[in-house]
Amino acid sequence: MEMVPSEENQLVPKEIENAAEEPRVLCIIQDTTNSKTVNERLTVNLPASTSLSKLHKDVAHKAGYVIGTFDLAWGNISEMTPLDQSSAITLSESGFDAGKRNFLQLTDRDGEQPQMASDESGTADSSGLDDSSQERFIGPLPRESTGGCSNDYSSPSYSYSSILNKSETGYVGLVNQAMTCYLNSLLQTLFMTPEFRNALYNWEFEESEEDQVSSIPFQLQRLFVLLQTSKKRAIETTDVTRSFGWDSSEAWQQHDVQELCRVMFDALEQKWKLTEQADLINQLYQGKLKDYVRCLECGNESWRNDTYLDIPLVIRPFGASQVYGSVEEALQAFVQPETLDGANQYFCERCKKKCDARKGLRFLHFPYLLTLQLKRFDFDYTTMHRIKLNDRMTFPDELDMSPFMDVEDEKSPQTESCTDSGAENEGSCHSDQMSNDFATDDCVDEGICLDSTGSAERGLKPKVAETANSLTFELFSVMVHSGSAAGGHYYACIKSFTDGQWYSFNDQHVSKISLEDIRKTYGGSTGSRGYYSSAFASSTNAYMLIYRLKDPSRNTKYLDPEDFPEHIKYLVQKEKESEEQEKRQREIERNTCKIKLFCLHPGKMMTMIENKLEVHKDKTLREATQMAYKLLELEGVVPLDCCRLVKYDEFHEYLELSYEDDEDTPMGMLLGGVKTSYMFDLLLETRRPEQVFQPYRPGEVMVKVHVVDLKNDTIVPPVSVRAFLNQSIAEFKQLIAQATGLCAETMRVVLERCYNDLRLLFVPNKTLKAEGFFRSNKIFVESSDSPDQQLPFTDSHLWKLLDRHGNTIRLMVLLPEQLPGTLSNRTAGQKAAGGSDGSSEGSKAARKPVEVILEESTEKLKSLSYQQQQQGSSNSDSQKSSDTSDFEHIESPTQELDSGSSASAAADNRELEDRIQAAAAGGSAGPASDPDNQFAGEERSDSEVHNDRSTSSVDSDILSSSHSSDTLCNADSGPIQLANGLDSHSITSSRRSKAHEGKKETWDTAEEDSGTDSEYDDNGKSKASSTPFMYFRVSEPRNQGEAAGDAQKCIIVHVDKRITLAAFKQNMEPFVGVGSSQFKVFRVYANNQEFESVRLNETLSSFSDDNKITIRLGRALKKGEYRVKVYQLLVNEAEPCKFLVDTVFAKGMTVRQSKEELLPQVKEQCKLDLSIDRFRLRKKTWKNPGTVFLDYHVYEEDINISSNWEVFLEVLDEPEKMKSMSQLAVLTRRWSPTHMKLEAFREVVLESSSVEELKEKLCEISGIPLENLEFAKGRGTFPCDISVLEIHQDLDWNPKVSTLNVWPLYICDDGAVVFYRDSTEELMDMSEDERSVLIKKESSRLLKTGHRVSYSPRKEKALKIYLDGGPAKDSAQD
Repeated sequence: MEMVPSEENQLVPKEIENAAEEPRVLCIIQDTTNSKTVNERLTVNLPASTSLSKLHKDVAHKAGYVIGTFDLAWGNISEMTPLDQSSAITLSESGFDAGKRNFLQLTDRDGEQPQMASDESGTADSSGLDDSSQERFIGPLPRESTGGCSNDYSSPSYSYSSILNKSETGYVGLVNQAMTCYLNSLLQTLFMTPEFRNALYNWEFEESEEDQVSSIPFQLQRLFVLLQTSKKRAIETTDVTRSFGWDSSEAWQQHDVQELCRVMFDALEQKWKLTEQADLINQLYQGKLKDYVRCLECGNESWRNDTYLDIPLVIRPFGASQVYGSVEEALQAFVQPETLDGANQYFCERCKKKCDARKGLRFLHFPYLLTLQLKRFDFDYTTMHRIKLNDRMTFPDELDMSPFMDVEDEKSPQTESCTDSGAENEGSCHSDQMSNDFATDDCVDEGICLDSTGSAERGLKPKVAETANSLTFELFSVMVHSGSAAGGHYYACIKSFTDGQWYSFNDQHVSKISLEDIRKTYGGSTGSRGYYSSAFASSTNAYMLIYRLKDPSRNTKYLDPEDFPEHIKYLVQKEKESEEQEKRQREIERNTCKIKLFCLHPGKMMTMIENKLEVHKDKTLREATQMAYKLLELEGVVPLDCCRLVKYDEFHEYLELSYEDDEDTPMGMLLGGVKTSYMFDLLLETRRPEQVFQPYRPGEVMVKVHVVDLKNDTIVPPVSVRAFLNQSIAEFKQLIAQATGLCAETMRVVLERCYNDLRLLFVPNKTLKAEGFFRSNKIFVESSDSPDQQLPFTDSHLWKLLDRHGNTIRLMVLLPEQLPGTLSNRTAGQKAAGGSDGSSEGSKAARKPVEVILEESTEKLKSLSYQQQQQGSSNSDSQKSSDTSDFEHIESPTQELDSGSSASAAADNRELEDRIQAAAAGGSAGPASDPDNQFAGEERSDSEVHNDRSTSSVDSDILSSSHSSDTLCNADSGPIQLANGLDSHSITSSRRSKAHEGKKETWDTAEEDSGTDSEYDDNGKSKASSTPFMYFRVSEPRNQGEAAGDAQKCIIVHVDKRITLAAFKQNMEPFVGVGSSQFKVFRVYANNQEFESVRLNETLSSFSDDNKITIRLGRALKKGEYRVKVYQLLVNEAEPCKFLVDTVFAKGMTVRQSKEELLPQVKEQCKLDLSIDRFRLRKKTWKNPGTVFLDYHVYEEDINISSNWEVFLEVLDEPEKMKSMSQLAVLTRRWSPTHMKLEAFREVVLESSSVEELKEKLCEISGIPLENLEFAKGRGTFPCDISVLEIHQDLDWNPKVSTLNVWPLYICDDGAVVFYRDSTEELMDMSEDERSVLIKKESSRLLKTGHRVSYSPRKEKALKIYLDGGPAKDSAQD
């Protein structure tokens, strides 16, 4: 028995659940407002007629919340729009599915926690919570936008189930812009510092000095006010970062929180100059220390004073295997002096010699707020990568700094010198330990032995009250980093000085935590403190610690709102009003319906216009219609009372429902409430004043009816008819007869179920649903008494007309330039000159320009081809357009030319060729001397010269889309306006044309040439005695690019796409002016790339409407011929592959014959004067040189050749050494470690695949002794570029193999790259500066060749705060 969940969240039999007559809606609600309930689900099972307001009441009762203090939203939509809790709309009308699970989310309202039903005030008392009864949280939270923070940074020991909310903690979070968690942590720490917050409140912004937007103190002040008074759960920090001069890209850069602290303090000091807060940073955060060196022989001490803002504490000393286990140990090591002896002796001015000395640091003064940075980021010199040290380091709740103070009384009898760095070194410590960011602290005494036992136990133990002069500091902020050195997440654990409670400020989430959670940030594990202990430790650990001096005379409390300065009170009021305004705006947005709006715009030739209608849910349909009328700019085009809004399905192009008698109904009720997205759209329907809107009812289907006229072979644009699926075919015919005026008794109805799938509807009692009708359908109807009705449908004239209608496409064909001066070369020798009678008419015709002759012949050909076409049709009428055509005109396939007219057309073609030859001969020196090589000197087009791959012999296979319903339209008849405002273009044609525009075109490489098409002769003519007639019609040519001064013409060709390429070229002969074998067809793609179509037996089925074709003069390939691209191989050039020429190789030709053919071409086109014995041809695979072709090799026998083939031409410095296929040509290159240099390539020809022979050949050309020679195979694409900084270590040098054709070499073909070196050469010893210069040089070289520079680390963007508003733009980069 099937079980379903009941309202009490229990499984009950489905029979009981279905017992009620009315369907019920199961709602599963997730309460996301409280961590305690986030993993729980509330279930409510209600009748489908329940209103949304009743749903909210039931959920409030079940969850224990006050109605109106929470929102319900769909749980499976990312952009959650709350449901209207006061709406009377039923659940079924709001989109709830009966019998299915409907997932909802219960969210807080306006950023405020839902009010508990038992809590009248609406706020929870956090002090009344029992800490022991709550699960504790610490660690990064999974957020919707974590920026670059990985999701594996959480420790498994941390709990995420106790996230307390704002109303419980009383604190506001900060929204993470993307990767600004480090900024949020610092801002929350500063906010929770009473002395800093109060001082910031006391500063007053002067508008006369600068703008509020760029004022860092003002934006911080405003942010702190919002953090203290806002009712939101979290607020944005974009205004603060904007005052830093940052743009949106800075939000995606993660920086170090300690670095940000330094930079922000510097910026504040600059902004606070000449104000009371000018010395605030120094008063709170600055301390002093002494950097000294004491001679151990005479006791003389040299010292200087430095200032600092934070103390960096080393976790693991450089080179040490042990780590410091506590902050106290690290501080002790910080002040522990080191002995300078041996080579490091100190030159004593008093002793006048080098002496042993002691160097160290002493603290002279501690700041009020003590900042400790735990140096967890280190550099591993073994892997040459940055690493993070996750070792355990404990820190106490109260830290006594008195042991680290300088208490020596004796000062200067032996003091030689002192300096005070003062403000110049403010914020920096000048010890070696502090200046090295990678903890390369080679000055730290590695011999220190400190007892670390009990350090963890000493931490976080409350101390007894200290004296007034004590140096006891109280921990109040721990900034935690979770992740690795490559990236991670920051958050802050901060103790409130008001109640002593610790809180976790994790971006927008603020929660209570305990001291136990603070201990979890120590890092590491409880095991040993070995070198590799951090590899197995938690990656979440403390990074910065901030302590406050325990001094009752200086410790202050946070300012209460009533004690705010007047300017802060004004700012609070202003922000409150802004928040209220934002709340009202959100309320408006929450109640605004946003839905797609369409319209067949009468003022734009009935083009489908798309827009977005935003209307308040309480606005009536009449008001929404007025808004749509103005939005679509219909004023002055059509009256308002001739427009109405109807329900529309864009996908099926279907008018679903008209809203009769609903003019005063609210839109929220009509649309089913406010939703993020709707399953339907709206269409603003228009009509003429004399027309009447027809009603659209649910359950109807829309049918576009095309009337077919067999006498004139025309297909009329569609008339829209609405029917019901349960109607019979006989009833449907009566409906069509009323709409079209045709006779129902003799009517034939043909349904196009899908593309070109025609079905005759002849069973009178069959329903439309049974015949396959859907929401939107397309039919063709014909009603006549012709004998055609007696024929089988597939043999009828109607079927042939519709079949051709569905397969006819419109192509834009660009004809070649017809220049008299060059036409003679293109046509001479094509056919024997005919017409030697010397008639006067012929001579006159010969003197006419070629363009005029073509125009006349075109008109004559058209008059022959269209002799049975309707009179009066013009050229412009024949142009097909989905935007402007209204009637479709298609010629009958039976209208073929009779034998007389065919003979006449053939004679005209011959006459045309003779006249063109005669005209061209008048302006040229004479016919071409070599008829077989007429186009050898023809210039290639720009695309052929500049685009190496643009003219490849590729035949495209674009997926053809559904044929448009308005194919071959005749614009002679006016559009039929329908009562519903949909004219002859219909929604179908306009939407389909839009879909066609966005279609991507793809193509596959042709596998075979025209040479393999055995059904065609050498000239591309069909060998068959007769071929089926395929529709072909050309409109009047029109000039293109007149402004450019070219003579190219563009014609529009309507052709049956089932025609073969050979037949298409034969039909194009009169318009091109030469035979089909003397011109080439190139298909133009969306990116204007052109690829030649060469497979004569293939049809044009891959073409679709408005595809472009370019015709170029030139000899087409014959049987057995292949078009080949020739590239020059330049092994020692920066770009080793250079395109030379396009040529033709034939089956059975030898390599030497092809070289002979190439010589004049490369000399004429590339200015290369070569000897046939001083260059070779070789295989080309991408950019890799391959097999060397020997002169006696035969194409197709010894060498496989295909269309779109590419070969290398390599110029030789000496006679060819390759004589046999058993030889192996290897490209070698010497690597010189001493000079950090790669020498030029040199070819080595081997007689076998022996490694010993290779080594011997390398010894001969290099002079390296055989025992010292080492070699390695290059990697990647030729020329196998590699950095000189990597080649010495990264390649597999001297593999232990005896032959080249085995792993790891696999050198089996010519063209392999081999590097070699002298093993006795030492690697050059470079300084850091020299290495840096070489790195830049290599990076530049390898980036130009496309080589990935693996040693170059990701460039980090420096952290800067711009005081002048933003960074300066680099015009060169722009």
